[in-house]
Amino acid sequence: MALITSEADLAEAFRGRKILITGHTGFKGGWLSLWLRRLGASVVGLSLPPSTPSFYLATGLGDLIDDGHEGDIRSAADVGRAIDGQDFDLVIHMAAQAVVRASFESPVDTYATNVVGTAIVLDAARRMKSLKGVIVVTSDKCYENREWVWGYRENDPMGGRDPYSSSKGCAELVAAAYRSSFFNDPNGPQLVSVRAGNVIGGGDWGADRLVPDLVRSVEGGSPARLRNPASIRPWQHVFEPLRGYMMLAAHLLHGRTRFAGGWNFGPDQEATVNVGTLADMVVGQWGDAPPKYIVEPQVNAPVESTILRLDSTKARTELGWKPVLRLRDTVAMTVAWYRRYREDPRTIRSFSEHQIEQYAAAWKQEVEHEARPLPLRDIGDWKDAS
Repeated sequence: MALITSEADLAEAFRGRKILITGHTGFKGGWLSLWLRRLGASVVGLSLPPSTPSFYLATGLGDLIDDGHEGDIRSAADVGRAIDGQDFDLVIHMAAQAVVRASFESPVDTYATNVVGTAIVLDAARRMKSLKGVIVVTSDKCYENREWVWGYRENDPMGGRDPYSSSKGCAELVAAAYRSSFFNDPNGPQLVSVRAGNVIGGGDWGADRLVPDLVRSVEGGSPARLRNPASIRPWQHVFEPLRGYMMLAAHLLHGRTRFAGGWNFGPDQEATVNVGTLADMVVGQWGDAPPKYIVEPQVNAPVESTILRLDSTKARTELGWKPVLRLRDTVAMTVAWYRRYREDPRTIRSFSEHQIEQYAAAWKQEVEHEARPLPLRDIGDWKDAS
């Protein structure tokens, strides 16, 4: 079996391919769309209108991809219009209601988007004649969380004690049902589901997320508020799981059916730290204009997990994927993006592409030297685009 070991391997798989991405106006969807365009793919997006601000708008991503398909995945008619008269090599389903606390405010909408929306997209995908594969993006919160100190594996049961988590578990069950019922031909398209932990990176302005809250504290002059500083989370740069998704997609495009199923993409142990520790790292990295935060105990707040880890042994052994960045480098890259956007927003697309290039170089170096931790570039280099 040929392994995917470089960005060049990804480009060989994606060049000239037509890919539908749902949720392309979101944080992860935007970065994935930009990266796939860099690799030579033709990207078609289906999503709700972008929020303001957003990575999508900041980088002018609409100029690079076919994003004329504004729609709601909860509507079979909207999805049908997006694919009318087109066929795709690959579908990457990322559109979702992605905020835990919002699921307590609108649980029905959360289930409608994350569960029914997933079924609608998969039902449309199974009718595509040239399709090679589908990737459904869920979350590490799809697992039945027992507050274990060890990581959850792909064969652990799905679950969830809150609307968001259980909706992700349900989405995984929908994907598994479609895999066994409609994507079961060894000579046909295969279905993959992927789960990642807390991702950070430039261009995320989502509500109730740590780094965007700290960024807003800089811009607004008021301190960010930490709800649960002792909660332990697996933090990783957005590039890490996106690379894993694309490695799987490349295998599907090459017709390698053994990669169907569920996959975890989580960071190493050193990047699994509590919320307060990560906030301190971000504040320390900011430099001349550090964001401030205060701890604000929550009264009658929704109960959130205190610890959650993924076991990515399967991705390491069968896919050849492992994290490239140490946590300090993840934070450095993230802060560098926001600082550049604040200083010169007109250059943020080229800077974003430069960060992808830097990451691809670090991946190549990682593979060549087969050693970690890797001495990546200093923060000054992350700041300055070449």
